[in-house]
Amino acid sequence: MARCEHLELADHKLKPSDRTCQECAKAGQRPVELRMCLICGYVACCDSTPGRHATRHFRETGHPVMRPLKGGDWIWCYVHQSYM
Repeated sequence: MARCEHLELADHKLKPSDRTCQECAKAGQRPVELRMCLICGYVACCDSTPGRHATRHFRETGHPVMRPLKGGDWIWCYVHQSYM
């Protein structure tokens, strides 16, 4: 896995803002998997879900790094389009 400067921005002690993707809940959709922003704790659905709300969060805020809400020990960097 690659390393990048955006990992320095990540807060690994951050608590999730929610237990589900609220955008999916509003749209009546069920998320495939959930991601948590490591900058602000925002919880959103992955790109396998029609809303792609985690990616939208990155585009709207510029927050570059997310991790799975449950399971998995990887981090995704949207800037580098790479797993960390």
